[in-house]
Amino acid sequence: MSAHEQLRPLPERTDRTGERPAPAGGTSRREALRLTAVLWSIVAVFAIITFARSQQVGVPMRDPGGRMFSGRLQSAVTLGLVLVVVDAAVRTLWRHRAARGFLPAAWRTLRERWTLQRTALVVSGLVAYHVVYVCYRNLKSWDAFNTDRDQHLLDFDRTLFLGHSPAELLHGLLGTDLAARPLAFFYEVFVYVVVAAVVGAVALLPRVKDSYVMLFAGIWVWILGVGSYYLVPSLGPFASAAEEFAKLPPTGVTASQAEYLVDRAHLLANPAAPDAFASISAFASLHTAFTCAILLVALYLRMRLLSIVLAGYLAVVMVATIYFGMHFVVDDIAGIVIALVAVALARFTVHWPRLEARDEG
Repeated sequence: MSAHEQLRPLPERTDRTGERPAPAGGTSRREALRLTAVLWSIVAVFAIITFARSQQVGVPMRDPGGRMFSGRLQSAVTLGLVLVVVDAAVRTLWRHRAARGFLPAAWRTLRERWTLQRTALVVSGLVAYHVVYVCYRNLKSWDAFNTDRDQHLLDFDRTLFLGHSPAELLHGLLGTDLAARPLAFFYEVFVYVVVAAVVGAVALLPRVKDSYVMLFAGIWVWILGVGSYYLVPSLGPFASAAEEFAKLPPTGVTASQAEYLVDRAHLLANPAAPDAFASISAFASLHTAFTCAILLVALYLRMRLLSIVLAGYLAVVMVATIYFGMHFVVDDIAGIVIALVAVALARFTVHWPRLEARDEG
């Protein structure tokens, strides 16, 4: 099988009669309504929890500079539109392989896939995803008011490695100079990987249900992840065992670490300040959780080459989390568990067995 075939999305499923399914990539109107209702029910519950926590700590929800909602949503929509146009152009050329009449053919290709129902599902999904993300970031910020348990996690890590620090073992193995910069690059590029996965899924996958699996997986990662922050509040080894990372050269990661500590101190000192917002929590590693969730969705969609690339990226990210002291080893383990649960919940949420059977009947 060629690399092109491996990355090509699955063909559209047919129903029992062999006919191509209904609009919006095989999603009936009834199923579209169910997906929307379930999606926004989850969002509503999570928003209520966020509001309750806001009342408890006495800090209103914040979105500094609009970067978490409007900024990210605008970027997602822009990228999505670009991907949709490029996808339509490629599929049109693949079908016709001629420049003659290209624009009318491309427009027909767009209209075939992007029905009103599909467009509404995608827009609704992206808005809901970003609402969840804003709630997640605010809940993560307020985790600063909880007492950290870093010492317990440090002790657990050293027990796992027979009294040694896993970070110092990595520093001895990889060095503290040349390896730092490529590891920092792969760690920081994570934010673009997340956007590409979510937006790429809704823009490029033929079936809306498949794109919603990725969308729901991301939502469940944020929800379960912030729950883990409150279960075991922590800052990370770079803050609780700073001496172990003193020899690392300055990178974007180390700069972010210093900024996180300053922001957390500012929030604790003056919670009422409009710009008081923290971004630090260690357990579990959502770099690991989200990357692993993307990998699991790729495996579910049988994208073999992409799965291999993602598996390699996941391994590098996990090494980077320990190398820079962003996370404890147990944080990465918990991140993988969160990914497994999130994708399982996403698949169950999208492919609700009883309702799917009723629709087929």
